Amino acid sequence: MTKLTRRDFLKASAMGMGAVVVSTGLAGCVFDSDDKRSTEFTHGVASGDPLADGVVLWTRAIPNRDFEKPVSVAWEVATDSGFENLVHSGTAEARNAHDFTVKVDVRGLASGQTYYYRFHTSDSQSSVGTTLTLPEGEVDSVRLAVVSCANYPAGYFNVYREISKRDDVDVIVHLGDYIYEYSSAADSYGAGDAAALNRTFPSDNDLELIRLKHYRRRYGIYRADADLQALHSRVPFIAVWDDHEIANDAWENGAGNHNSGEGDYGTRKLEALQAYFEWMPIRPVIEGNDEAIFRTFRFGNLVDLHMLDTRHMGRDEQLDYMDYFTAAGLDQARFIADVGSQNRTLLGAEQLLWLQTSLGYSAATWQVLGQQILMGRMNLPAELLGKIATEDFDGLPQMLGELAQLKGRQLANDPTLTPTELARIDTVAPYNLDAWDGYQYEREVVLGAAKALNKNLVVLAGDTHNAWANNLKDFNGNQIGVEFATASVSSPGLEEYLELPQELIGGAEQGIGLLVDDLDYLNINQRGYMVVTFTAQEARADWYFVDTIKSREYTIDTARSASRMVRPGAGNRRVEPVTP
Repeated sequence: MTKLTRRDFLKASAMGMGAVVVSTGLAGCVFDSDDKRSTEFTHGVASGDPLADGVVLWTRAIPNRDFEKPVSVAWEVATDSGFENLVHSGTAEARNAHDFTVKVDVRGLASGQTYYYRFHTSDSQSSVGTTLTLPEGEVDSVRLAVVSCANYPAGYFNVYREISKRDDVDVIVHLGDYIYEYSSAADSYGAGDAAALNRTFPSDNDLELIRLKHYRRRYGIYRADADLQALHSRVPFIAVWDDHEIANDAWENGAGNHNSGEGDYGTRKLEALQAYFEWMPIRPVIEGNDEAIFRTFRFGNLVDLHMLDTRHMGRDEQLDYMDYFTAAGLDQARFIADVGSQNRTLLGAEQLLWLQTSLGYSAATWQVLGQQILMGRMNLPAELLGKIATEDFDGLPQMLGELAQLKGRQLANDPTLTPTELARIDTVAPYNLDAWDGYQYEREVVLGAAKALNKNLVVLAGDTHNAWANNLKDFNGNQIGVEFATASVSSPGLEEYLELPQELIGGAEQGIGLLVDDLDYLNINQRGYMVVTFTAQEARADWYFVDTIKSREYTIDTARSASRMVRPGAGNRRVEPVTP
């Protein structure tokens, strides 16, 4: 299989974006179109990739006939909701070649300013969207709402709806799995209730996504969801992809869910990324720019948000535990050598150098990594991992309880622990080889850079469908920073994967929390979102969980809402409880 290069990403971006429409001010003429076709803004409006002086605006305008003929679309940007104080206007064309999507990169805006925008054709007008440019200079606070993993057939997007009700969020940080490539058949991932919830896909899209037209259609289904539309229209998104935008367990040149008979993976990848660039309010990859999907957003002197691609550009194929289990158990020596190899890459050399350079140049108080996968060390006893790796879940809660009890005795310095008992809890290995735990050398490089540069590091993560707070330590045990991970919007969590009944959730959380040394907080069975608020004094994560995604009637489960914080400066930089 041919390795995909930066030029391939440029190609996918160009196909998805078309000619970049840049708006620098008011157009000199009034929009006038003699197009007699009726058009419809079927998927609302969206904004994203905000800068101090600009933002990308998005919409989709579809004609009722003559689909090969472009649609003339006008846009307006104003500082007021009545559009009396217009600051930008212009026209673009919605073309079939780009799925009738339109993007406008509006520049020359004022920093830290709320703007209103809308689109119209000769016979139709879009809804009005609200967006925000990033602040410059001295900044008191920044508030990010963090989301990931929205599986449409699994349930309603109540999490998106809940965030759209807030008026205190600056930006939505979406950490990927914006769509899923699976079908909505009852035996498909997370789709057991899809028919009852009326969340099945139409017949022309109820399949595994492989070709461009299918990925495009899936985005259209997601973006027709009223809750997602509402959120897009209220707050700008800063987004990055994960694996399901292409296929499950993707790496640079393949994916766990790309199988024999599904064609060339490189073609599938480029077509999936083309659809992503068409449908997401994101800037294209530009020739001559050293960044691709990885890029930095600066919130004045307070926060630099570095968005990373840990999935498609530099990742080597994931290791598989089943290759290391023998009749005698885990071949730990061989596994440790492979998982810590300097030859295994996750970010890749180009992105890793970019990140090190960006951290070095930044003077912001907080260095924040927006990326997909858990960075914290999630080591569990090898015998427990053996049951998980073989999906032998019978007796797993009991084993978890036994091991947690032994760990508790060890932490209490119980002298009666036998060598056999100690071996059960001291023989550990990483739980998830798809995460940074499977690429340990590059994790050490990133943590080492933050330590050497004396940076206040906060890592944001998604992917696991569960909420976590981790202390980030290097191989020598030095405390470097913290990780705050969001639960999923709708995708099932560990409770389903481990087949845990509701009454065992609390015990499982306590057991895992005790066994994983650097873990401070977890929620393994609820859907929700995370808000991270930055000030000069602290970075605070607040987790919010909906009580159901199986009904449009829901509440926030306040009993399980949680908060953690971290303070800047050497000697701090660890997860702390939030004082009421």
